[in-house]
Amino acid sequence: MENKYAQKLIEKIQKEVLQDKFNIESIISDLKKIREYSLEEQNPVVTKALRLAYEHLENNGAFLIGIPDDEPINEENKESQNVSEENDIESFEYFLSLLHDLSKKNNLLDIKEYNKAFLAF
Repeated sequence: MENKYAQKLIEKIQKEVLQDKFNIESIISDLKKIREYSLEEQNPVVTKALRLAYEHLENNGAFLIGIPDDEPINEENKESQNVSEENDIESFEYFLSLLHDLSKKNNLLDIKEYNKAFLAF
């Protein structure tokens, strides 16, 4: 994201998660604010990802989507490997890092994979 306020919010969430402070309400609130900045930047993929992420957190009380595979073998395995039964902090940290630098093409591709996983969940 290019907006410096969005960058600061992403960094704030990352710092809290690193300190084992996974406060769902705070994270959801911050993701909603970041989404507003994303709307201003007119990036529909990221805007959708942020909405799906905070809705996922609201509905499940945890981040249950795994890190997208580099090379999915087939659709069945892809879905089963992308879901976790407990809070996947590593995947959430990766998701946030993707948002931090959207200039990399692969970051946007992984965000699209997260969107697919959120919708399939």
